[in-house]
Amino acid sequence: MIKRAARGVVALSTAALTLTPTPALGEDGPISVTGVHPSGATYAIEVPRGWNGTVLSFSPGYGQGAGPQHLPADLGGDATARSWLLAHGYALAGTRPYGDGWAVEETLRDSADTLAAFAKVAGKPAVTLAWGGSMGGAIAAGLAERRPDLIDGALPYCASVAGPVAMLNQSLDAAFAFKTLLAPGDDAVKLVRLGSAEEEARSVAAARAVLDAAQRDPAGQARIALAASFAQVSTWSVPGTPEPGARDWAGQQAQEYAAFMATVFSPRYPLERRAGGNFSWNTGVDYRRELRESGRLQQVRALYDRAGLDLDADLAALAAAPRVSADPGAVAYMESYFTPRGALGVPVLTVHERGDNYPTVTQARAYADVVRRAGNGALLRQAFVDRPGHCRYTAAELVAAVRTLRSRVLTGHWTGTDAHRLNELAARDPALGTAEFVPYTPGRFLRPHVPR
Repeated sequence: MIKRAARGVVALSTAALTLTPTPALGEDGPISVTGVHPSGATYAIEVPRGWNGTVLSFSPGYGQGAGPQHLPADLGGDATARSWLLAHGYALAGTRPYGDGWAVEETLRDSADTLAAFAKVAGKPAVTLAWGGSMGGAIAAGLAERRPDLIDGALPYCASVAGPVAMLNQSLDAAFAFKTLLAPGDDAVKLVRLGSAEEEARSVAAARAVLDAAQRDPAGQARIALAASFAQVSTWSVPGTPEPGARDWAGQQAQEYAAFMATVFSPRYPLERRAGGNFSWNTGVDYRRELRESGRLQQVRALYDRAGLDLDADLAALAAAPRVSADPGAVAYMESYFTPRGALGVPVLTVHERGDNYPTVTQARAYADVVRRAGNGALLRQAFVDRPGHCRYTAAELVAAVRTLRSRVLTGHWTGTDAHRLNELAARDPALGTAEFVPYTPGRFLRPHVPR
């Protein structure tokens, strides 16, 4: 059976729903519970004394499954943000799925079990907010569409909100250009349908060697920039570095090179294995148009001119190269787990870093577009942070986002979602650090995909 303590962490259990309810609003708290669902997923629950009725339900990022070791669930955010939230009356719950890799299917199910366990130990929440970063943010977005009966609002941060089909199509476009122009005939560099983790590791190592060799001369740098434009790799990618100037083409290309492998050759084999095949394609893609719409044409053309290369000839080579088709069943799986349709049932606030590549910040634009086309634009607001990197938010930024979303749920209208007001809200408690919200509109995502 599950052990529950007023203070401290408790032992794991194999059953989630044999708990004894306690009064709502943390009247006999604090409560600290950990456990294991029948599926093998682990969960954790923290309810402070004087609970304000709001619980934040956290989903983890890619590759953070519980496994046979039953690794404990995380509660989200960072340590400073968690401490502040608990001290200010927020309850926290977290789920770590038993599945590995892109465990969206499992986490959507297991999150519901965690919230049922929460209601057993703490009572029914007045407000339930789903949050998570990266893949966990995609799960929060999935709950906003699939389970509005479970949650009242969602906070996906640094999240893959364009969905896995669009994300891996974006990577394929860059990898296709890279192989066609820099590694033609190199069978060691594989784009799709990888047979094993070992084969993928060999492919990535071969691509890394090609990339590093290409970076040593202007022609290679130009072609890397062209390939990077199709994946919309950020021209400001490296944490701790200043943003290159608007016409610093070489500086921008160096940032693209630094992020190229992780963005373009991100793990594919585990996702193909989960989906049951290849879910990426570039049949019918016009790369000349993609370059024009990427916003990188001026940069790429300048680098090609510097290298004395013919950009039109390379674009013609891409147009003539054999294309990659997808397996329909694999596409259908990744549409289900999870590609947004924009059918929001609750308010959603997304947060992205301007220089993120995992996912690229343009995914925020893809998500906004699909939500708007579905007629739910009033339920969505988006915030942007002025830095490169992935999921590197300060506690001040996370807490400001949580408070803003909770206010929307409680009042029924959005207030203070512009960058200036978010920074003001974040600054109310200096112990949380600083915030760098900025006004920003991402460029158009080149390969959006919405299920039919």
